[in-house]
Amino acid sequence: MKKILILSVLLCSVAGTSAQTSGIDAILRLIEANNKELQANVQLISSQKLENKADNNLPDPTLNYAHLWDSKNSDETVGELVVSQSFEFPTLYATRGKMNRMKSHALDAQATAFRQQILLQAKEACLDIILLQRQQALLDERLKNAEELSVLYAKRLDTGDANILETNKINLELLNVRTEVRLNRTALGNKLKELTALNGDQPLTPGRPLPDATPGAQALGLTEYPAMPLPTDFRSLMDELLSTDPTLQALQGESSAARKQIAASKQGWLPKLELGYRRNTESGHPLNGVVVGFSFPIFENRSKVKMAKSQALSLDYQKENAALQARSALWQLYEEAQNLHASMEEYERTFQQQQDLSLLKQALTGGQISLIEYFVEVSVIYQSKANLLQLENQYQKAMAKIYRNRL
Repeated sequence: MKKILILSVLLCSVAGTSAQTSGIDAILRLIEANNKELQANVQLISSQKLENKADNNLPDPTLNYAHLWDSKNSDETVGELVVSQSFEFPTLYATRGKMNRMKSHALDAQATAFRQQILLQAKEACLDIILLQRQQALLDERLKNAEELSVLYAKRLDTGDANILETNKINLELLNVRTEVRLNRTALGNKLKELTALNGDQPLTPGRPLPDATPGAQALGLTEYPAMPLPTDFRSLMDELLSTDPTLQALQGESSAARKQIAASKQGWLPKLELGYRRNTESGHPLNGVVVGFSFPIFENRSKVKMAKSQALSLDYQKENAALQARSALWQLYEEAQNLHASMEEYERTFQQQQDLSLLKQALTGGQISLIEYFVEVSVIYQSKANLLQLENQYQKAMAKIYRNRL
């Protein structure tokens, strides 16, 4: 009994671990680690940060050497060596440093927004796989039913209990269902391949890769939708989502950097400095000294302050417009989710009240209803079930877009 108990606990642990490592969340973590676009974007953001830092570096030091000789006596020569370093006013480097940190925060937010975009694309692909898997189960049931009816009416045709028109109608239904089954399997396979491509063409089932094969929806744990209840207090939720929106955070960082750029442009009117060392041998023995220079930006900084103010104002307008657009988009998604949720509940209540497909089939084979009546009823039921599957998928996608900032 102890051995059985221990074995049961181990099996439950393995099952729990398997459940934790499968499903949408596990696939998204894999894609986050393996997606080539995300890897490329990480390097791009890193290069942009380094480029911003490089703009605040000191200019290169200069070294000049002049060797002069007398045109009448070539033995008389003069040498002059100048080593100098130019730099801008020191406070300007500190201002640019603060501005670069703000730009870095904006770049990090842009990277987060890009990451969420890729993960949302992957999640929608997972949701489509769940839809196609459920459609496949419904079509398989419909195909089995059509095949059984085709065999039954072929026998009835031989015995004279059915006519050729009824048999042809059933065979046409069978052909249509087989076509839908093939098309759905193809769509399911394409979605699985799309998910593999998003994962950098790496196995979606680490630890047990399938060579030259794509794992099915069941192997990936993509058979059930995650629980996504409709929010009750959406206003407070929307405020939370907007406060964590990386796109808005990126624009906020760019706006702050633009404000700091105004301060840097104003300091551009301060003189540039140059310090150096000079060595001259004209008097017959070396003379050593210090070189000090000033450069006054009379022309170079003209209109730069106005330009920086215009850029900052433009970013402020962009930030305000983006916030309005984001708020409007969230409201639209919430209203869409509300309508979809209401339709789903109506379908589910109706399915609980209607007659079962097996009862319709028994009524048909028992002669209680005609073939035309049967096909009308069955078509309505299957179409309604297909509609419910589409509604569930659209609802899950709408909720995924609402909560995209949590990916």
